[in-house]
Formats: sequence, structure tokens, C-alpha cells
Amino acid sequence: MTATCSPTIEERLEALLRDHPPAATDPVEFLRARFDAGLAWVHYPPDCGGSDAEPEMQRTVARRLREAGAPDPFPTNPIGIGMVGPTIAHHGTEAQRRHLRRLWTGEDLWCQLFSEPGAGSDLAGLATRAVRDRDEWVVDGQKVWTSMADRARYGLLLARTDVDAPKNKGITAFLVDLRTPGIEVRPLRQMTGDAEFNEVFFDGARLPADAVLGPEGQGWHVAFTTLMNERASIGDAFASSGGGPIDGAIAAYREHHAGDAVRRDRVVRTWIEAELVRFVSARAGQPGPAGSIVKLLGAEHAQRVFELTVDLLGPEGQLVPTSTEGSPWTRGPQVAFLRSRATTIEGGTSEVMRNILAERVLGLPREDLGPKDRPWKDIPRAVTDRPAGS
Repeated sequence: MTATCSPTIEERLEALLRDHPPAATDPVEFLRARFDAGLAWVHYPPDCGGSDAEPEMQRTVARRLREAGAPDPFPTNPIGIGMVGPTIAHHGTEAQRRHLRRLWTGEDLWCQLFSEPGAGSDLAGLATRAVRDRDEWVVDGQKVWTSMADRARYGLLLARTDVDAPKNKGITAFLVDLRTPGIEVRPLRQMTGDAEFNEVFFDGARLPADAVLGPEGQGWHVAFTTLMNERASIGDAFASSGGGPIDGAIAAYREHHAGDAVRRDRVVRTWIEAELVRFVSARAGQPGPAGSIVKLLGAEHAQRVFELTVDLLGPEGQLVPTSTEGSPWTRGPQVAFLRSRATTIEGGTSEVMRNILAERVLGLPREDLGPKDRPWKDIPRAVTDRPAGS
């Protein structure tokens, strides 16, 4: 059954669409008005663009606005909207929450500075250091696979602030202005021709004391909020069977293979899979360990649906557009097929998702990773540093 809006939310929706008709309103101006009306993240407090509504109202509001032709903020600022914004809303100070309005409208793009050359799936092993120097923090280290860092104004950084604590206890989260001296961004070229991912180097970058997000040393707890939202966000992106990737496969079948029973069976099976992902996504509710199944199913479904579409296109499926304008997801199924190879890696690999589901949802025994109270500085690490330019 489709959820309905509460009277208050309904009134705010009607007022927003009446006073700011999507077809006649600048997209940024519309998104500002949506935030101010408490219709951004409706389940958050008013100072976070919300209305303290029930979480399930978020999907209902998004659907109503989409049907009205309203602009969607997610494609412009996916890391900000899907991951960083919820983290700031949950852990940020009043001053830090003031970032949310410009984040929501896409006026300030955001990235997350988590993964490192030696800390990907084992994120708690990260080595980027932040050392206190009176009223500042001095940051040195390297991040990698940082989506949108080349375009972002701000980033959510995890850095080690206590080497004597266990690896997931001595981490602190920071909000970083990427224009800060000592920060260098280097794009990484992908097989799609894009450079969505980047390396980010910190060389004595100084951050103010109020850049800390959440309590000092509690960055792992902050990161957990980000990662749960990231995984739900990635899964949700492929959960729709109306306007989603499966529609491209259906169109390719009708154009090239209408009446072919074998290919029709494959398309129908994939459509059913898309519906299952959508239902699981709707049932998962708030981001959390159970949301890992949405990420797992959505990421693997994305690979299968784009592989199917390319197969249905036949020889045409090998013709990859040369333009890199726009998102790789919208430049044709060939580019989307190449980009989808990353969906089972980014935001936590499928293997990590299965471990989370096994341990935190099914209650199976956790993997023995040795003493949990072992100081980070005493844990052997592989040498990953390379000379600049190598």
C-alpha cells in the first residue's frame, strides 16, 4: 500500500508547488524553497530541512514532487545528499548544520574522504593522520577512490588522531574545505573515459578546531552513519522498475527481438528482479545493517540489467559513445555497463555486505580479527607509499 502524506506535509507540498511551479522556477530556487518548507529530508528536524515526520514520508514526498516535474537534487550532489547530509544532520553542531541548505541545493558539492591505498574494505586501518596544534589540526596522508573530489567544495574526512588506541577507536571525523592549502586532488581515469574518482593528498593541511564532526576519537561511529546511508543510497539508485535501468532493457527487446520467447523470458526475469529490489528497498526503511541487503541486491542487479541490455543491442552494444559529457549512467547502456563494474566494489564490496548480513542481521559468529584492544601503532601494515609520479 502506498503511504499517504500527513495533513501538514500535504499542505506544505501544495503550498510549495503553488508558490514555486517547477516549470517556471529556477531549479536552485525551487530546492531552496523545498528545504525551507521542511520537505528536503522530511524525517529530520526543521533546522535540517525537515518536518520531524515519519521516515516513510520521504519516499512519498519524493514521488509526489517527481510526478509534478520538480528538480531532483540527488544527481547533482549524490555524495552530499545521500551520505554526507544525513551524517551532518545526525552528528553536526548547530553551526555545522548550516551547511545543509547549500548542500541540498547543490550550490556546494561534497565528497567523502574515507578510502586509502592501504585501507579500503578494512577502513578502520586508515593511516591519514591529524595532529592537534593548539587551535588547529594538521593533516597528512592520502585518500583514494574519492568520487567528485575534483568538483567538490567540501569533504567529510576520516583521520587518525590517536595511534595508541585500537584502530577503530582513535579515528576522528572532520568537515574539510577542499580549498585549504596543503590539499591536492588528482583525478583517476576510468575505462568509461570519465574521471569520477580521485586521489586526494594532504600535506600539512591545517583545519580549525571546529572542523571536528562529532566527538574527538568517535569518527568510526560517525562513519557508520555515512556508510549505512551510502549503501542504502547505492541500492536505491537501481531499485526502481519505473524509469529505472530495466526500462532500457525492455525497450531494447521490443526494438530488436520482439516475439523471441527465450530473450523475453530473460527480460521478464530481470524485470521481476528489479521489482524485488524495489520492494526490499521500500521495506528496509531507515539505513542500518539490514540495508546492506539493498546495496548487495541493487549493485548486483545493476550489473545484470546493463549486461542484458548490451546483449539485446547486439553489435550496437559494442559501440561506446566517445563523449564524456554528462553522467556515465545516462550516456547510453554501453557506458553504464562499463560503469556498473564498480557497483559491487564502491560503498563496500559484496563480500563485505554478506559479512555484515551474516554477523549483524543473522547473528552468525564474527570473524576473529585478533585482540580488539591492540593499539593501531602495533598492527603490522603493508608498505603502500610510492614516490610522487610513479
